[in-house]
Amino acid sequence: MTKLIGWVDNFSRRILAWNVAENFHPGVTAQILLDAGKSMTSGKPLVLVDGGVENFNSAVDKLVESGMLKRVLAQTEINFSNSLIESWWRVVKHQWLYLNTLDTVTTVRNLVAFYIDQHNRHLPHSAFRGQTPDEMYFGTGGAIAKQLKASRIAARQSPVEANRAQTCRTCEEIVSISS
Repeated sequence: MTKLIGWVDNFSRRILAWNVAENFHPGVTAQILLDAGKSMTSGKPLVLVDGGVENFNSAVDKLVESGMLKRVLAQTEINFSNSLIESWWRVVKHQWLYLNTLDTVTTVRNLVAFYIDQHNRHLPHSAFRGQTPDEMYFGTGGAIAKQLKASRIAARQSPVEANRAQTCRTCEEIVSISS
């Protein structure tokens, strides 16, 4: 059974680290947490988890005990959930993976890698006024909202002007008779 594991930045919705494993191993989650933590620029990462065995095992416990991160159990220690990453994986599975032939773990890894790249770098998000998760995470998309607004205005104006510039023989005859 293939196991999909990943960590998302709740603010930017950027996938920070992920793995596709052939089977569950506690060290995989610990390594993903370390990889995700490397991209953090300040502070101790707060990891919001569910009660799954991938989040509560000896390898992850050691990371928590070392002080490298703080683990918070969703729906128990806080009143909200880790639904952001859970729903993201559901979308990946149903809107991408299940549309392809999943004959090897390598194939699944390659498909997930492609989807994560598209998600982080190319797919704009409406919650961010058209910015991608990477643009939100790195703070590089500040002008996107203004550009999109200008493009929307231009797109709405263009057909109106084109329609008003059109004339037909009937209309020209009516205008010439009334003049």
